[in-house]
Amino acid sequence: MKFGFGALGVAFLLNAGVASAQEQVWLQDRRFLEGKGYQVGDLELHPGLAGEFGYDSNMFHRASSEDPIDVYRLRITPSLSLATAEAGKRGPGGTSQTVAFNGTVGASYNEYFARDSAEADRVSKFRNVGALARLELDILPNRPWSGRLHANLTRTIQPSNLSDTAYAYNRVHAGGGGELIWAPGGGLFDWRLGYAYQTTIFEESRFESLNSGTHTLRTRGRWRFLPRTAFMFDASQGFTRYSNPGARTYLLDSDPLRARLGLSGLITDRFGLLALAGWGVTFAHSGNVPVENYDGPIGQAQLTFYPTAAPDLTGAPREAMLAVSQIGVGYTRDFADSYFGSFYTRDRGYLTVSYFFAGKLLTSLQGGISRVHFPTLYYPAVAGAPAVQRTGPFNEQRYDASLFAEYRLADSVGVNTTVGYEQNDSRDLPVDPNNPAAVDDLSWQRFQALLGVRWLM
Repeated sequence: MKFGFGALGVAFLLNAGVASAQEQVWLQDRRFLEGKGYQVGDLELHPGLAGEFGYDSNMFHRASSEDPIDVYRLRITPSLSLATAEAGKRGPGGTSQTVAFNGTVGASYNEYFARDSAEADRVSKFRNVGALARLELDILPNRPWSGRLHANLTRTIQPSNLSDTAYAYNRVHAGGGGELIWAPGGGLFDWRLGYAYQTTIFEESRFESLNSGTHTLRTRGRWRFLPRTAFMFDASQGFTRYSNPGARTYLLDSDPLRARLGLSGLITDRFGLLALAGWGVTFAHSGNVPVENYDGPIGQAQLTFYPTAAPDLTGAPREAMLAVSQIGVGYTRDFADSYFGSFYTRDRGYLTVSYFFAGKLLTSLQGGISRVHFPTLYYPAVAGAPAVQRTGPFNEQRYDASLFAEYRLADSVGVNTTVGYEQNDSRDLPVDPNNPAAVDDLSWQRFQALLGVRWLM
């Protein structure tokens, strides 16, 4: 079988919303998004507009045997970031805030031009607009009792390997929640209790069985036992439900539980350490196929080097985020829901480098190697009928690397380039229990490069 739905699980494997607005580094990171801005009363506004043109070697994530289609791509991205002004920027008489918020909205129009004229009409039909919106609202910040509300919305544009708009994986991620924060004693200890809801909705009716929602209860806290080092803990209980799985499916509802304990802080003025270790269990419900559960360790470890003096990593996560120049190397292990079956696990080693040189050249480099493990997979089964095994447990190797570099011609104008590479080394997956020769090759590789100009304020 040349193309099939087997690639679906790979396309969503790491929840990487490729081919959408979130590809742009500056939309995800305030360090890159904002310029001087405009101050309007107690608000700071940061509008922006970017235009990029470049090349994509494998628009449809096809295997080498499946006739990959390469395209040229035009991307136009307006954005707006807004936030309450910091106390120092409100001028004399500025008072402590009772409410503070920051938010970002952005959209990306994508136009595609096939290198092969025979594919021009098919490729051009995928022109579309990806979008994102985020909002955080802090109530009584830096008080013994405070709260935070958050909301997000993302529209992801993603073709399937069938290169047919009727089979596109376009979807909307939406969610929100809040947490109550207790920080007695000047902030040496803080404890948070929160709730969040996240849903994924596919736009094509043929994929409505994949629509899901997850309720999550979470608690986390920190105890600072040194000026810039703290013990940390977090735990969460999720409740994932597929809203319309249908009578014939292999997807299972689950109640994932996670708990981790560790520390975050500075080893020296230039080196920071984050180390978290814990346990996770998926608690999948019974369904049309045998239950497969993950029950094992999870965690993260990262060592970060700061070329300049490091921020307070324990009390102000935003300060750490806004420290532009840093080099980090780390490892994560976790599990997640899978559109192949009940779950997958991922072990990933990664490197991140960001540097702002002389106030002119901004760079961000990220790369990683992942081992992704799938348990036994089954074909869709009707309730009451015996399940048919699709394949035994197997692993995939995934490689990813991306570089964003921007040179500031002026405070509000930058010329940039974005380069990315992805590769998935996998296997042939059977797609028809009645035809063993029908398989889908899950391996693929993709290279992208874009040049652009950005106006930012």
